[in-house]
Amino acid sequence: MQTRRSFLQQAALVAAGLAIHPIGLSSCSEKKSMIPRKLGIQLYTLRDELAKDVRSTIAKVAEAGYEQVETFYSYEGPASNFWGLSTQEFKALLQQHNLTTPSGHYQLNDYLTKGNGNDSALKAQLEIAAAAGQSYFTVPIPPLYLWDKYPVPVDDYKFIATQLNRAGELAKASNLKVAYHNHFWEFRKLPDGQSTAYDILLNETDPALVAFELDLFWAVKGGQNPDDLFNKAKGRFPMWHVKDMDKTATASVPDTVGVRIQDIESEIKFAEVGSGSIDFKDIFAHAETAGVQYLFVEQDRITIDPFESIRKSAAYVKGTLMKA
Repeated sequence: MQTRRSFLQQAALVAAGLAIHPIGLSSCSEKKSMIPRKLGIQLYTLRDELAKDVRSTIAKVAEAGYEQVETFYSYEGPASNFWGLSTQEFKALLQQHNLTTPSGHYQLNDYLTKGNGNDSALKAQLEIAAAAGQSYFTVPIPPLYLWDKYPVPVDDYKFIATQLNRAGELAKASNLKVAYHNHFWEFRKLPDGQSTAYDILLNETDPALVAFELDLFWAVKGGQNPDDLFNKAKGRFPMWHVKDMDKTATASVPDTVGVRIQDIESEIKFAEVGSGSIDFKDIFAHAETAGVQYLFVEQDRITIDPFESIRKSAAYVKGTLMKA
């Protein structure tokens, strides 16, 4: 099976990177009891290790302190599988290590492309997500042609919103809910100079059908304060990607013509959660407003031993952020 890397290779490695300045402290009036009590990991963090030895890697994920995993999936047809395992074999492997998979990332490039809309991959992947026991079918990225397109094409994002609603209707039959995961492109200003593409997705999707997985790193990298997003669409963020940014690379993405991901690669640097510049304590204080149910640690580039990295992140999240 091809990894999500193959899907993203038309640009520099899409990962998370933090924004201009740390989020300021705010009133911590919300209850910490709303913070999920189990911690997950987006398996893209360990994509190279999974490709070498899926069974050993999953065992080490559990040993590092995680109880849940979020899969990533580059759809290659009905014979696709999870690193050489069938869906049922992969599910059994997770059960062996007391892990569950509440969410998976799935590839819908054609389905979300205006002028295409082919839903064959959607229907096939809904079956995979349901068989894996997942609750959320998550779209990880917009179609490739939109990544660096400027000015932001309003109609294309309106089409995406319509297609997400359609997907949400289809997903109900499999007891799944569709979710959308952001990068920085969605936060670029529309031609009106006020709203963003993300506003289109929030405003034109049905809350009963479409949820949002907020990648905290990319939201801030796109110049957003997660707290403001939570207040704008209360209860619509049941999943977060908990991802930190290296303190040496804190610039946000310029909202200007011609800026490509290749142009800002030096400003995309990651860190183990708790060692970077994101003020997670403030963000976690707004868990109730967000409606968060699942937390997934993710780190797209790791500079130390990967299993030591995920242990450090888990220790911080569980020992500091998830404490009652």
